[in-house]
Amino acid sequence: MAQKMKIAIASDLSGFPLKQEIAKYLAERGDVELLDFGIESADAPKPYFEQAPKIAKAIQSGEAEKGILVCGTGQGMAIVANKHKGVYACVVDDLFSGERAKIVNNANVITLGGWITAPFLGCQIVEAWLSVAFAQKMEFKRDFLTNAFNQVVEIEKRNFS
Repeated sequence: MAQKMKIAIASDLSGFPLKQEIAKYLAERGDVELLDFGIESADAPKPYFEQAPKIAKAIQSGEAEKGILVCGTGQGMAIVANKHKGVYACVVDDLFSGERAKIVNNANVITLGGWITAPFLGCQIVEAWLSVAFAQKMEFKRDFLTNAFNQVVEIEKRNFS
């Protein structure tokens, strides 16, 4: 049996309904071990700046391979997640940006907006992101994309020393 992908997910109150739908979708896939870092209910909200570090730290420790964060717009979660070394978070609002987050930017975290993205589309975006590999569909630019990602890692090393 193939090893399951370990995906961590979290939201704030604004992203909670979308997070719940994405978590349900991932649980039904069968190839995902889902690590849900909350929130667990609308009655127990936590702000984005408390939730995003949970996913970032799970990525850093190797507890999770990928992460999904959901707030109102996805923007606050992305800002906070990207403050952690080794986390490459992209805001995704459509199928193209979800797929390109992995293909072009090698994102290990995506962030979505619960105020922006309908649940059905959110699940499709997650599927698009999970279904591709870095530089896939852009093999003609593989060297450029690899170099670009390596340059981002170098910037990160300088700024997170």
